[in-house]
Amino acid sequence: MPGYSTSISTVDIGAHSYRLRMLTDLQQYADPDGHSARLGISSAQWPLFGHLWPSGRLLAQVMARTEVAGLRILEIGCGIGLSSLVLQRRGADVVASDMHPLAEGFLAYNAALNALDAVHYRHMRWDEPLASLGHFDMIIASDVLYERGHAVTLAGVVARHARPDAVVMLTDPGRGHSAAFGRLLDAQGFTSSEERLALDGDLDMAPRGRLLRYQRGTVAS
Repeated sequence: MPGYSTSISTVDIGAHSYRLRMLTDLQQYADPDGHSARLGISSAQWPLFGHLWPSGRLLAQVMARTEVAGLRILEIGCGIGLSSLVLQRRGADVVASDMHPLAEGFLAYNAALNALDAVHYRHMRWDEPLASLGHFDMIIASDVLYERGHAVTLAGVVARHARPDAVVMLTDPGRGHSAAFGRLLDAQGFTSSEERLALDGDLDMAPRGRLLRYQRGTVAS
């Protein structure tokens, strides 16, 4: 690909193997028209979307096991899209979103690699309302609280797009901003719980992150 290089990797989630196009390393950068810069994505941040991080794999594992029938689901910061692909394979009503200008293309390519229908995608900045996106029974994300202001902006997304009976699920490697996010969702009427998770297939089964779950109302778990 012009400006950056990619490779295809395979990851097992539940009973299925997923082929994923990803960036080859964290030194990639391509912004010939300045689109990323205008969105506030620095050269250091630019390649982060194109990798499968442990929290992303953990979220995909959770989505392979969670009851999702009848729920409208939003993935925030989908990156290469593994969790949304898992949900698409399960027949869920899922919308993937990201602010990175290449995320939509990577998601579409990865859906095709796995013989799946295209996942509904919306470009979304957390700090800008997107009324046409609508409301959701479940909002999911992985490792999205890595900057101080993310707790506030992500809580704003939840406030705008969560239905009265809703659940929010985040996988997190232990960032320091999750407490602030939890307080903001508590003010929106959510109650919280936390579970330590290991990656499937890890021989020592050591926890690789946390599932942070915020519940409001009676949506099924």
